[in-house]
Amino acid sequence: MSTLALLGGTPVRTHPFPAYRVIGASEIEAVTKVLESGILSRFLGTWHEDFFGGPQVQAFESEWAACFQAHHAVTVNSNTSGLYCAIGAAGVGPGDEVIVSPYTMSASAIAPVVFNAVPVFADIDPVGYGLDIASIRARITPRTKAILAVHIFGQAADMDPIMELAAEHGLTVIEDCAQAPFATYKGRPVGTIGHMGVFSLNYHKHIHTGEGGVVVTNDERFAERVQLIRNHAEAVVERKGVQDIVNMIGFNFRLGEMEAAIGRHQLAKGPELIAARQANVQALEAQLAGVPGLSMPTVLPGNTHVYYLHTLRYDAAATGVSRATFVKALKAELPHSELRDAEGPLIGEGYVRPLYLQPIYQRKIAYGTRGCPFTCGHHGGTVDYSPGICPNAEEAHATVITHELMRPPMTAEDIADVARAFHKVAENLEALRDLDAKASA
Repeated sequence: MSTLALLGGTPVRTHPFPAYRVIGASEIEAVTKVLESGILSRFLGTWHEDFFGGPQVQAFESEWAACFQAHHAVTVNSNTSGLYCAIGAAGVGPGDEVIVSPYTMSASAIAPVVFNAVPVFADIDPVGYGLDIASIRARITPRTKAILAVHIFGQAADMDPIMELAAEHGLTVIEDCAQAPFATYKGRPVGTIGHMGVFSLNYHKHIHTGEGGVVVTNDERFAERVQLIRNHAEAVVERKGVQDIVNMIGFNFRLGEMEAAIGRHQLAKGPELIAARQANVQALEAQLAGVPGLSMPTVLPGNTHVYYLHTLRYDAAATGVSRATFVKALKAELPHSELRDAEGPLIGEGYVRPLYLQPIYQRKIAYGTRGCPFTCGHHGGTVDYSPGICPNAEEAHATVITHELMRPPMTAEDIADVARAFHKVAENLEALRDLDAKASA
């Protein structure tokens, strides 16, 4: 048995893992052509033929819509701004409630707050980590306006029951697909099952343009309203002849021509990059078989998983070692990844602390000093953000190990090193139990 690096032994690996580089020669050539054209953007914030952006933006939107089988695609400068546009397009406003997940990036829950609505947290499914339908149903009130379902870690939430419940109550459903482009649910691309779907093109997503996002919808009215909110709606609606000006407060959420040109090539690479992730996960999971205390992620029936993160459930009772110590030992065995030197090995405890535990919800303070939107006069209801309201999310936060060490261009040798680190730690559980005992003494 070899000594753990944490205890002075030699690490499994010291040279860095390869960087997540998905930008190549074709994107460089495309950006060069944009620079040579002199058209870096062609948006105007007024009703004009350039209201919809330049040739690269419009071509990218058309290609994205075709790829994901949507009638409309609208580019934005981030998934976050896409969520804001979608919430605004749905007519969400003061006094409304939007059901959201507590186990996601913070922007998913903040989007309703931007329009002075109140986020209501439903619990997650403990297996797939998407919103749990029974919990959603229990949170619906006469104030509920929409459901924002997140496809977390690369797998779709269970959408059919959500859509049935939404239809029963006349609610708009928005899909946050930031972590799940190219994932499918019962043969359908995520993002096209609800009324609107929002994708991320941030630099660490499956495909990226540095920063960027796309909103898809099959509803022409929603598409128009997203376009307006993206690009100075208040200055456009009169000349465009828009009569419903609810939430027609414009932002500048526009994507540039260079990003759109990159996006067109990234979109074409998407299936290949997804397949590489899936193959690496399959190889890693086969090699992790037999590691005590670890459970592999479950792919729900009818889903394809695209693995933004690889999430492992850790059972401290089975190993007698705390998750914190297990992960610390793992990280000591492995190096950082290129371009992300300061982060150390890309392995972590949990994902996010349930969002309702953040100060904004615990203190119910957002806009001004009167508690808006939580306790000011528009809402008129009560909303509970107490610890314990979403036990499945809190359990996931306490038991999951996440890592990124399966992204392309990780090779078979790289994957094998990751697996060796897990097995080495598992072979030294007794030494780690001693560490835990000393720490608690």
